[in-house]
Amino acid sequence: MPITFLSFQRGFEAEADYLGLQYMYKSGYDPQSFVAFFEKLQAMEKKKPGTLAKTFASHPQTPDRIAASQSEIEKILPAKAEYTVTTSEFDDVKSRLASLENRRKPNDLKDSGKPSLRRASSTSNTGTVAIPEMMTSLR
Repeated sequence: MPITFLSFQRGFEAEADYLGLQYMYKSGYDPQSFVAFFEKLQAMEKKKPGTLAKTFASHPQTPDRIAASQSEIEKILPAKAEYTVTTSEFDDVKSRLASLENRRKPNDLKDSGKPSLRRASSTSNTGTVAIPEMMTSLR
């Protein structure tokens, strides 16, 4: 993909951040939580430095997103006396996601698409040792 297209993508992402910040504010949520999210993201990125070259990034750099969001909050979004902390709909979605996450078993290989080892019985009905078909084909 040409580098000029990446700059367009970064512009679209910056616009999405701008609009998302306004939607949060108009919905009654504290826009500073938007900044807090990017600060958490930045802390995670510091644990894995150099994963993306700045030139080839499709999103604006996190520090730039933080600075732009803080600037927009100061310029266009006046502080409110109260902000929405949570809603019943948000709590419902959160609990459904938690139940889905708890149902998933990390060692369950059936859904992972990975091969599993199937063992043949080591003795037959007569008590003699059975030789697997693969071993007989190797002889």
